[in-house]
Amino acid sequence: MIEPLALVGVPAEDQALRDEVRAFLQTTLPAVPADVRARSWMGFDADFSRALGRRGWLGLTLPRQYGGSERGAFARFVLAEELLNAGAPVGAHWIADRQSGPLIAAYGTAAQKAFYLPKICRGEAFFCIGMSEPNAGSDLASVRTRAEKTAHGWRLSGQKIWTTQAHRSHYMIALVRTSGSAAERHAGLSQLIIDLKLPGITVRPITDLAGDQHFCEVFFDNVELADDALIGNEGSGWQQVTAELAFERSGPERIYSSIVVLNEWIDLLRRRGHVREPARIAAGRLLAQLATLRAMSVAITAKLAAGQSPVTEAALTKDLGTEFEQAIPIVIGDLLGSDADGAAAPAELLRALAYVTHVAPSYSLRGGTREILRGMIARGLGLR
Repeated sequence: MIEPLALVGVPAEDQALRDEVRAFLQTTLPAVPADVRARSWMGFDADFSRALGRRGWLGLTLPRQYGGSERGAFARFVLAEELLNAGAPVGAHWIADRQSGPLIAAYGTAAQKAFYLPKICRGEAFFCIGMSEPNAGSDLASVRTRAEKTAHGWRLSGQKIWTTQAHRSHYMIALVRTSGSAAERHAGLSQLIIDLKLPGITVRPITDLAGDQHFCEVFFDNVELADDALIGNEGSGWQQVTAELAFERSGPERIYSSIVVLNEWIDLLRRRGHVREPARIAAGRLLAQLATLRAMSVAITAKLAAGQSPVTEAALTKDLGTEFEQAIPIVIGDLLGSDADGAAAPAELLRALAYVTHVAPSYSLRGGTREILRGMIARGLGLR
């Protein structure tokens, strides 16, 4: 059984970062239309990421000896929340900063830390995550991509899919099988760092309904990796990736994917002055949900800051957050469609709404499908 999440607040020293980040965003980002800002954590802008690195805002939680700031999880929560709420293009550095850097810091060798972490902190190394596979999806224990030990390292063969920003990344951290078979589930899985420039690697972007290319399929054809590609111990990949997913599933990005549309709509209601009752009720419900989910995410951040691995709590927050994110375009779209004033809605809001409506179905796939997450939650609660 899991313990109830405690209500906690962001510490004052981390809350103080908020004004600094807002001032930076006001001067750094030009006037960007809502439909572009709605892409936020899928928006890829390497120059913007490097600008964050120069401010010391990449690798906030990493050791100073590697270019980090040695701040806690709350500082990164504040930074991520402000970037997403502003619709900043964070897709270039996002995975490296959120997952890959902390993973290498926790399990990597001294040489891996010295090589990769400074590049991550400067915004010079972008990472993608090689988890999902055809016929595996969110059931990561059934992955079939395999790395065989050789005299000089590893020989990698297989395929990954739905790999975000693989076509723009320098490296992938992949969960692969290094021993046993898929029938053995968690045993024999390891994590490898893969330089995506190596021979034998083919990356094919997948065009989504909005016409963007973020997800990719990646093929490995007898790719030769050095011995030091292994992160942590051989066969410990399942334990490592489980802890890693707590970072992926509990942050503000699992609440704020549709936030630009919500913000634009609320601003529209404020400008109108008189708000019809259906819109007022809907706004109240959405904002109440947002406040509750944010409190849950902050509480999980406190657990991460304490060195815990809140896997079940993170899965629960991700599942509920996905429902909220997917509800926003439906609720707002229905209200604008039935509202006599809907035709007067700004074009920016309508374009942003159209984009989010197209991509929202993917929210319950990325980071773990709804069905897999609910199975994890049931086990964590002792219900199965």
